[in-house]
Amino acid sequence: MGERSFAEDVKQLGYGAGATLRGEGILAITKTLLQSGVSYVGGYPGAPISHLLDVLADANEPLLNPLGIYFEMSGSEAAAAALLGASINYPVRGAVTWKSVVGTNVASDALSHVASAGVAGGALVVIGEDYGEGASILQERTHSAALKSSIPLIDPRNDLGHFARMVEEGFGLSEASNEPVFFSIRIRACHMRGTLTCKDNVPPRISMLSPLGRPSFSLERINLPPFTYQMEAQKFERRMPAARRYVLERGLNELFPGDESDVGLVMQGGLWNTTVRGLETLGLADVRGRTPIPLLVLNVLHPLVPEQLVGFLRGKRRVLVVEEGMPNYIERELKAIAHDERLDVEIHGKDVLSPHGEYVPQLVIRGLARFLAAGGLARVGGTEIQRRYERLVEHQAKIREALPEPVAKRPPSFCTGCPERPLFSAMKILRQQDPSVGDTHVAADIGCTTFSTQAPFNVGNTVLGYGMGLASAGAVAPLFGKRVISVMGDGGFWHNGLLNGVASAVYNKQNSVLVIVDNRYAAATGQHHHPSTGTNARKEPTGMTIPDALRGVGVTWIREVSSYRIPEMMRTLHEALTTEERGLKVVIARGECQLERQRRERPRVRGLLAKGQRVEQPRFGVDPDVCTGDHSCMRLNGCPSLTLEPNPDPLREDPVAHVDDTCVGCGVCGEVAHAAALCPSFYEVRAIAHPSGWERVLARVRRTVIGWLAGSGERSARPIARRAPRQVPVPGR
Repeated sequence: MGERSFAEDVKQLGYGAGATLRGEGILAITKTLLQSGVSYVGGYPGAPISHLLDVLADANEPLLNPLGIYFEMSGSEAAAAALLGASINYPVRGAVTWKSVVGTNVASDALSHVASAGVAGGALVVIGEDYGEGASILQERTHSAALKSSIPLIDPRNDLGHFARMVEEGFGLSEASNEPVFFSIRIRACHMRGTLTCKDNVPPRISMLSPLGRPSFSLERINLPPFTYQMEAQKFERRMPAARRYVLERGLNELFPGDESDVGLVMQGGLWNTTVRGLETLGLADVRGRTPIPLLVLNVLHPLVPEQLVGFLRGKRRVLVVEEGMPNYIERELKAIAHDERLDVEIHGKDVLSPHGEYVPQLVIRGLARFLAAGGLARVGGTEIQRRYERLVEHQAKIREALPEPVAKRPPSFCTGCPERPLFSAMKILRQQDPSVGDTHVAADIGCTTFSTQAPFNVGNTVLGYGMGLASAGAVAPLFGKRVISVMGDGGFWHNGLLNGVASAVYNKQNSVLVIVDNRYAAATGQHHHPSTGTNARKEPTGMTIPDALRGVGVTWIREVSSYRIPEMMRTLHEALTTEERGLKVVIARGECQLERQRRERPRVRGLLAKGQRVEQPRFGVDPDVCTGDHSCMRLNGCPSLTLEPNPDPLREDPVAHVDDTCVGCGVCGEVAHAAALCPSFYEVRAIAHPSGWERVLARVRRTVIGWLAGSGERSARPIARRAPRQVPVPGR
């Protein structure tokens, strides 16, 4: 399952006490879950925490089943959060995982109920805090959700051993406060490599091997009045104070004392590495992070411990808060505490650092230099600190001179051979060339389909959430004057779109068009399985299909088309947009994710070649003598394998199209060119490795005949071109 195999990593998950695990941060977290005695694990995939689920899927048979641990790939983040209900009434430890605040938004209903009712067993939510340049969707943080629902939030210092300790302490914090706990880890930390000294895996006391004997019922844990009022009181009178005591007594936040008693730095745990590296770059710390400046590292961002903060602030003249993103919760709380305690201390943060965006090293170093140069240190004056910083960045002026124009942005796009690329080519060609359809509103969706909004397609007016494409067009469709198109990936369909999109549209009698892109996987997260892939994460058959689900909620107009057949796709879209039939019309565009297909095909081909067996593969090219330089193949498709090369004709200046070696032989470039302009320059050949004797003889004959026809007597090395058939125009063209 997924884009990577973790067979070797799974072996490390079984290591016992004293063994050394070597791998990524997310592997250390997964190992610690097993060492902490979890009874169940679930989640929804999404960068950067997908690999936690991938590892567990590969470990299900050899490790989880023998320990009696239940594992599932949940249908959505909401379903994953609802798993934590097992810990409300029963003393079982469980962990769920998903990607950042977008996943937390989906899960918020179940999370709010769990946080209100409280838990009897430790419940950990591992959040892939996808923020800054690594973010794929929203620039928001989990901190706000933690405050909203009063859920403790761990943001650990980046080190594999520290991750392991914070996972263990996270379960302890959850059980001490009777609240679920967020464990937030950044994208780079997920894939940071290191070592971990292992402990023995702990079989859960309650598991599939030793199940619960009887149900536990407590009316006080049901979220209904008057108990909800009692739950709210418990949060702030008992649970949060208990969490603060645990944080203080267990030393979850770390104080690194220093000789410079007048100044100090308060930072999120996840920013410790960047901050101490910045100090080391300015000559104010050694390579191990030892610095004369006192540091307070907040591995727990919520709840903060007032007495700990006051103890750090007392006696200091100036303090800098290194806190990523807005709102600046930590900075505000420190300023409020300093005011209440009447402490004479300047607290800086967003005024010298950036008020938004990821705190990359360059930004943090600049902020540290500003803060420290303004007041200086006992051992290093402010002028010297400023001089050091200027020496660090003096090369930037030379770069600006060499590159007066900024480097062009490179937004993400579809992969080479992606089955979604021809779909949006068809949509673009149709709206340009079919006057009976023309331009219309297109509601886009989260996932790979979002790339349709980029050039060269520029198809998609809104993006509102995963599986929410159809729902987001609900008010547009009746007000637009003609049918609109909504797009939804197969992952989004099963995640949210079936009920909140399709069922809602049928229920409200919407007369619009939905295109479901079925590439067989939740491809954007790394080719994870979903219900219509055929098997689940445990490799068990599902027997679920998208057409059956559509018919189950009342859709009658359903068409299934290969997305690679552009003319057929154009005809089908034309029919959906112009038919007299009312109601929701669904077009299913089928085509396997090319990345997953190539991961399967390339090893197979390499194996055949190694055995000396015959292999025939399609290859596409452009005849430079025929190419006119129109480049509709690029303007309407933009495949990364299509490039430009100089025109061989000295009388023509326009460059010609060229298909490079990254081509996977999908044939879409020629399909687009034919559908758009009947371009004859594309040709298809079949490259044969280890051909038969008859094929060798036939190739020699062909070369001889071609050379004779060319009048040169030379044997041309150019293969015979078998051109793709010309396509039939769609109705109305």
